[in-house]
Amino acid sequence: MNLSTLRQDIPAGLVVFLVALPLCLGIAQASGLPPFAGLLTGVIGGLLVTALSPSRFAVSGPAAGLVTIVVASIATLGSFSAFLTALILAGVLQCLFGLLRAGRFIALVPSSVIKGMLAAIGILLIMQQIPVAFGAAGDVELLSLVNGEFQFSSSAMLVAGVGLVILWLWTTPLIKSVKALSWMPGPLVAVLVGCAATVFGDRLFPALAEGLPRITLPAFDSMSALIEELETPDWQAWQNPAVWMVAITLALVASLETLLSQEALKKLRPQNPAPSPNKEMFAQGVGNLTAGFLGAMPITAVIVRSSVNVSVGAQTKLSILIHGVLLLICGLWFSNLLNAIPLASLAAVLLYTGYKLATPRLFIEQIRMGPQQYVPFLATIGGIIVFGMLAGIGIGIATQILYSIYKSHRNALQLTRHDGHYVLRLKQNLTFMHNPKLQGLLAEIPENSVVVVDNDNAEYMDPDVKAVLKDFGENARERGIRLSQWPVAVK
Repeated sequence: MNLSTLRQDIPAGLVVFLVALPLCLGIAQASGLPPFAGLLTGVIGGLLVTALSPSRFAVSGPAAGLVTIVVASIATLGSFSAFLTALILAGVLQCLFGLLRAGRFIALVPSSVIKGMLAAIGILLIMQQIPVAFGAAGDVELLSLVNGEFQFSSSAMLVAGVGLVILWLWTTPLIKSVKALSWMPGPLVAVLVGCAATVFGDRLFPALAEGLPRITLPAFDSMSALIEELETPDWQAWQNPAVWMVAITLALVASLETLLSQEALKKLRPQNPAPSPNKEMFAQGVGNLTAGFLGAMPITAVIVRSSVNVSVGAQTKLSILIHGVLLLICGLWFSNLLNAIPLASLAAVLLYTGYKLATPRLFIEQIRMGPQQYVPFLATIGGIIVFGMLAGIGIGIATQILYSIYKSHRNALQLTRHDGHYVLRLKQNLTFMHNPKLQGLLAEIPENSVVVVDNDNAEYMDPDVKAVLKDFGENARERGIRLSQWPVAVK
């Protein structure tokens, strides 16, 4: 580190902090957890994971993509303490993934499934945050908006609407052309406007301000007060099979999101040599292990904060460490200021994040690429929404495999006719699963024909395939069929 990098890393760390602060608070709130848990997660990701990570630019912390998993897991396990036990086990599994060099298997996950997972996360995030934008103070189902049980808040809707407009404006060329405005992140501006609404609303329009729920951070006047706020794991919960299922889900999805973020980051800012995915998974595992012990949330590398870190000119890890320190200071000594943030502003930030994950352009692109791409994509989305994250990813991968097998089998064999000659082309290696197609084509060959086989591209054939070819060849003479270049010996 030299003076030139210091001049770039300090401003970059400040900007990343300003982006991460509302996201940490909003993701914790969306998960049904105390906002302090989100700040603590950002601190662990910004300090511990960064120290162990091989990447100079990847920012780790709470991820919007894991909100739905956290909510569903806590509901399944019955308590946050049991969830923390699952998070510790997930951290151990991630460490094992790193030690076993499992990072290379990320290439086996189809892009259609990955995009479907991100889109499903965005849709679930939008569904979850709509009630909050309309004035909900806690966990409220989307259905309650139409069944007459929900009390709408005009002040919350106004704050959320203004926040969404600000987030949209900050993506337009008009704002980007003004350096003084473009330097400030859109999410931070939306949250500051929301804070102004609560501060001035309390003084000028107290009746409206009462309908504007806000976050609640505890104030720490001593170290013992801080320790009392930390949730502890339920050590007996490891005997519950559901805890292990949650742990496996967290480990797989968190690792997947981390490695995807690393792949995306390579395109924004290449590093030579490229960061090891195995070392990155080990670092994330240590982070989640620590988060489970301290009562925090799951940690992943997050592409939104990482891309901001790169775009503002970070040169070393120092920028990420600075952002972690600032989050820690903010949570310990400025809780009163953060308590002025309305939930509707955080809902606007998360709604916009969900929209970017599930943008209509993504669906249009997948459909234009044909059924081989959009069928697994839609299957993944539907599976995640209906059955959960791990099952949905499994459904998406299974759909992609089945569709690929179908297309492969459909094009593996070809029968063409030239005058009285039939040419049977074997375009790839054949297995027993090709037998129905092979038998169907052989049945089309009439008597008194000449059959030529082109099998240059078939280096391997299952014994079952050879048996079908041998049976046809042995009966060919009786039917007056002459065989040329037949790939198996016949009597």
